[in-house]
Amino acid sequence: MSSWWAVPFPLAWLGSTLVLSELRWFARRGPADRIRPYVVGGWQRHQDDGPLSVASFREVVAPLATSVGEVVSRGFGVHEPLAARLKRFHSASDPTIVRIQQLGWSTAGLLAGAVVAGLVSAPPAPALLLVAGTPLLAFLVIEQQVASRSQRWQRRLFLELPIVSEQIGMLLSAGYSLGGALDRIADRGAGACSRDLDRVRRRVRQGLSESEALREWSELAQVPAVSRFVGVLTLNRETTDLGRLIAEEARSIRREAHRELIAHLDRRAQQVWVPVTVATLVPGTVLLAIPFLQAMQVFTDR
Repeated sequence: MSSWWAVPFPLAWLGSTLVLSELRWFARRGPADRIRPYVVGGWQRHQDDGPLSVASFREVVAPLATSVGEVVSRGFGVHEPLAARLKRFHSASDPTIVRIQQLGWSTAGLLAGAVVAGLVSAPPAPALLLVAGTPLLAFLVIEQQVASRSQRWQRRLFLELPIVSEQIGMLLSAGYSLGGALDRIADRGAGACSRDLDRVRRRVRQGLSESEALREWSELAQVPAVSRFVGVLTLNRETTDLGRLIAEEARSIRREAHRELIAHLDRRAQQVWVPVTVATLVPGTVLLAIPFLQAMQVFTDR
């Protein structure tokens, strides 16, 4: 047996043990463990917490996965904390869980790369590239998924903001308070802005002022249009004509979205001409090259 099997076997045994520990027929608990949750003071220890369980393994691996994940992310130019990106699009996943998933998939990629390199007897350079690139690719796939969802959420905020700002402006002009307008949008809406405003409302109920909760939203969203809109909303106690200011800001955001749409359509129009240009130049070049080569051959023969 080759020596490279010494690494996959212990890891496979450890993984199978962790998986089987979640099955009731394999990890049968004794009477003391079954009674402990109902005893005063015994609820602190979870029924699955043992010397070798998924929970205990997560507690050991979590600090390593978090630190390694942050270092690798910063190495590839991602400086925004993972917790902020997950919180931005209301993800139910914990940052530690995501980092553990990245570590698990990277470990699986490392083992798969090592097994493939050993089976095909690859040269040292391709084998090193395969063993090092597979776990890195697995890590970056999950990182890209989180980044893509965060960017899509920011785009949705930017596109929905003109309508939401106009609605808030109309509610304020109709006599609603700022808190009442935010509550109405959060209750009746179903988009990205409504969900974010619902979080703003919860933060106000937790003790923050409306201005502080709105500024917290703008810092988390990282969308310039949201920052400008929040800057207008924070003037609620300083001006009596807030509805007009919000309407002007809504028109400004709408014009910015319109400019981006026109620029996007221009780029798409330019991309349409790329295959047309190539399809025209290639036959034209061939038709010009044939008489040129023929002329060169005539002068060469002379």
